[in-house]
Amino acid sequence: MTHTHTLADPRIEVALGRMFERAEQDDVTAARVSAQLPGGFEPLTPQERADAVAEVYMPISARGGELLYNLVRAVRPATVVEFGMSFGISTLYLAAAVRDNGTGRVITTELSKDKIAATRRTFAETGLDDLITVLEGDARDTLRGLDDPADFVLLDGWKELCLPALRLLEPRLRPGTLVVADDVDLSSLRPYLDYVRDPANGYQSVTFPVEDGMEISCRL
Repeated sequence: MTHTHTLADPRIEVALGRMFERAEQDDVTAARVSAQLPGGFEPLTPQERADAVAEVYMPISARGGELLYNLVRAVRPATVVEFGMSFGISTLYLAAAVRDNGTGRVITTELSKDKIAATRRTFAETGLDDLITVLEGDARDTLRGLDDPADFVLLDGWKELCLPALRLLEPRLRPGTLVVADDVDLSSLRPYLDYVRDPANGYQSVTFPVEDGMEISCRL
């Protein structure tokens, strides 16, 4: 007996394959963009940085995406919240799991208008657009309007904003909610990691060794 699942849908396989292939140019693209900025990326606001790297994919890894798919299948969240959509690679893994659960939705955030336009086309062509709501703008503003509990959270936007995003969502996190952050090796994520790894802040946290490392934290 064969069990089909949404990640095996040819439309999604094609979309992911295309985006991962383009993402292989990220280092070259980022270097070109950086060379055009006299002060580099550091002095830029989050919005300016997002506009500057509108061509850069910054994707989650395929293994990381499969981990997210498995976690969402197991947890069966009603509302998945993603901070930092980029070109929507991680969003496709999240939405595929929601589709296979037969219940739930994905709410994602993004600053770049160009990326939002591209992802809307991708979500439509993969048949997952009915499950995904894209909030355009600064997540520190757009997530304030979230009415329902966040049942599963992925933090993969600008690393220095992961902790503010988490603090904003905390009133909507029920006990047992999983919060996942990508790229634990980046120094800019350190304040976030220090926070979730301190039991006084109400999380049980474990680092999962997939690609650049993912921090999986359970709200206690």
